[in-house]
Amino acid sequence: MGIIASCSVSRFIPENEYLLNDVKIHTSDKTISTTQMQGYVQQHPNSRWFSLVKVPMGPYLMSGRDSTKRINRFLQRIGEAPVIYDASKAIKTRDNIEAAVRNMGFLNAQVDLLERKKGFKLNVMYDIQTGPRYHIAELGQVIEDSVVQHLVDSTEADSRLSVGMPFDLNELDAERSRINRLLRGNGFYRFNKEYIRFEADTALGNHKVALALKVDNALVPQSTQRVPHRQYYIDEVNFLSDSTSNNLLRKSVLQVKNAIRPGELYNEQHVQETYSNLSALGAVMNSTITMTPDTTDSTRLDALVAVTTNKLHAFNIELEGTNSAGDFGAAVVLSYQNRNMFRGSELLNVKLRGAFEAIRGLEGYDNENYLEYGAEVSLAFPDFKFPGISRDFRRSSHAISEISLMYDNQNRPEFHRRVVAGAWRYRWSQHNRQRQHRIDLIDLNYVFMPWISKTFYNDYLANATSRNAILRYNYEDLFIMKWGYTFSYSSQPLSGATGNYGTNAYSIRFNVETAGNLLYGLTTLLGTARNSQNQYTLFNIAYAEFAKCDFDFSKSFRFSPTNSLSVHFGLGVAFPYGNSTILPYEKRYFSGGANSVRGWSVRGLGPGSFKGQDGRIDFINQTGDVKLDMNLEYRSHLFWKIDGAAFIDAGNIWTIRDYADQPGGQFQFDKFWRQLAASYGLGIRLNFNYFILRLDGGMKAVNPAYSDARHHFPIIHPRFKRDFALHFAVGLPF
Repeated sequence: MGIIASCSVSRFIPENEYLLNDVKIHTSDKTISTTQMQGYVQQHPNSRWFSLVKVPMGPYLMSGRDSTKRINRFLQRIGEAPVIYDASKAIKTRDNIEAAVRNMGFLNAQVDLLERKKGFKLNVMYDIQTGPRYHIAELGQVIEDSVVQHLVDSTEADSRLSVGMPFDLNELDAERSRINRLLRGNGFYRFNKEYIRFEADTALGNHKVALALKVDNALVPQSTQRVPHRQYYIDEVNFLSDSTSNNLLRKSVLQVKNAIRPGELYNEQHVQETYSNLSALGAVMNSTITMTPDTTDSTRLDALVAVTTNKLHAFNIELEGTNSAGDFGAAVVLSYQNRNMFRGSELLNVKLRGAFEAIRGLEGYDNENYLEYGAEVSLAFPDFKFPGISRDFRRSSHAISEISLMYDNQNRPEFHRRVVAGAWRYRWSQHNRQRQHRIDLIDLNYVFMPWISKTFYNDYLANATSRNAILRYNYEDLFIMKWGYTFSYSSQPLSGATGNYGTNAYSIRFNVETAGNLLYGLTTLLGTARNSQNQYTLFNIAYAEFAKCDFDFSKSFRFSPTNSLSVHFGLGVAFPYGNSTILPYEKRYFSGGANSVRGWSVRGLGPGSFKGQDGRIDFINQTGDVKLDMNLEYRSHLFWKIDGAAFIDAGNIWTIRDYADQPGGQFQFDKFWRQLAASYGLGIRLNFNYFILRLDGGMKAVNPAYSDARHHFPIIHPRFKRDFALHFAVGLPF
């Protein structure tokens, strides 16, 4: 196989040319990051699957030289052409690396370009010889403008420079940017970075540098004369919304989102904040901010904030196909959006959903079909609708206040369920949208069971013992009134792309919610009587009381532009108390599926060592109060828009209490680690950057549902039909 591949490659290598086989960067100085230096490489070899094999080149090698044939053009388009070594790019790479290392303070650094040829292949190494590093021994400044001098001196603690540090030109440039931001944030509208420079004297000897910061005065146009820089104040701020449509924004909305304050010094950050605030409005398509010097006062600026609005209405239809254990069904979702409901960029969302599934194999039921229909209405305001919120905070954060109502009608052969829900929540983000917050101020859910078939009731619910306690609880009327807070952080600014493997970013998510505390306080204070199950009720319906907390962490490690490793850790704990001994089904954890331990189907794992016995109700019993997920996934670009992944997953769920219908499911510190399930597998992803279609196949490695070695360790005794699970999903798992 290798001989055939070599022959195929050689067909595409011109005479006296070479295939670029490998590129390495070497240095003996530990302060130099060779990974960082990879960014200066002008020419990379053909990409490798999982950093091992150059498979992406394969489809291209299968093509012929006749480009008039469609099959050849297709293979060359999805494949990767052999990379022919370009000596000029190698020389430029050497020069770039050498310049980068010298900029770090190694002023005498040299980079040797080493070529090693073997047949038609060539390996390249860039060997960095750093030499001694220069350090700053003296630090001074020459600033002609006294106002500028005062500002720079007052922020000396924020300076990037200090005596004794390496003479790093990157730090010098960062200091120039800092001073530029400082001055443009304090009225110096016409100031720019070019007025800031450094003079370095390397004649001190012993690899020491005397460094002087210089800030020049402003140059008078068409003259060599220099004058002090002028500070500008904001005079008037005017607003303009496009007048060609009936989709105008109220001036008061633009005023709230405006961070440019009349009477204050010009501040570039306030301009950028205003742009950011306006772009977050759904009704705004684009905006421009124009600064114009006042005609009567040369120290004042007038600001014009102009916006162009989006289309007012949007309609959408979604069709879904389902196949649940061989039962085929379909669903349709109709949605309507109004992006400027009350001329304040309020977003109205209306969704109508209908679903049908033909259920087979049920005996003793009159109707064997599943029918669902429902509606959801939400209205989002682009601001904090809450008293006491300061105007400055409203300007500096991208806030949304949202109210929603939902009704869902489900008719199954076994039961009919009605769900009514309402919520009032706040969402806001700060710091380039890296930190996001959400508060569910109030979230109400009412679950009503108007009908349960006699067959289902007699088979599963009639038993008065605790054997079916969890099952019975989930088929009773229930009222949930909860409060919650969610915080999430991403180390890189959020963007619309979902297929970016090329970052070393990490993300954290934390969520806490409680339910029933206020109701419990009111009912106990009022002395409300309990029902036959010793529960307080509201309108004769028992309400849920619980606390729930979740933590999620994920991080990516980039090895090359096409290869990265992602790790994920997730932990969740929920505890029913007071008025509840069991968590509502919607709040219980499940394991398995496309985003968990992928060797199991969704809701097919746990809790603990519990093994499902009745497929009709296992979706209830295979839930828990504690969840642990640990995932490791190596991601690699394959060819065209196809990416691949190899993964290892581990985790499980457990219950807080020892429920009779979930034997082996209770969490215990001395044995939970022996109940961790594990799986491994491969995945294929169709990556369109803005969204990803994912197909993952997982095999069970450790199955805690069995105690005997043959079944407990399927990695040693695999059976494909028993141990394999296939998952289709949209987006990355973490």
